[in-house]
Amino acid sequence: LWISLEEHQDALELIMSKYRKQMLQLLQGRKGEDAEPVLKVHQAHSVEIESQIDRICEMGEVMRKAVQVDDDQFFKIQEKLAQLELENKELRELLSISQESFEVGREETHD
Repeated sequence: LWISLEEHQDALELIMSKYRKQMLQLLQGRKGEDAEPVLKVHQAHSVEIESQIDRICEMGEVMRKAVQVDDDQFFKIQEKLAQLELENKELRELLSISQESFEVGREETHD
């Protein structure tokens, strides 16, 4: 959610910078020479914002992939743990049966 919020904020900032650029272009039509330096600053700023948004999106994708890998590994560990618990239970049952038969065998030899 945090990454999505940042992406949303950056997208809004990009939209606003483009809006400001268009407004400056309208003003430039009225005051051509006065608005040009400000327009250049806003253009440079919007290019910087676009590159930051691209970097944030790339980092977000890397983070999503890392989370997916972690989730996959977690599920594999859970599955292996469940298998081991089941195997342990079955081995304990076999051990119990073996001990019972051994005790029965000992009792029969004593009789």
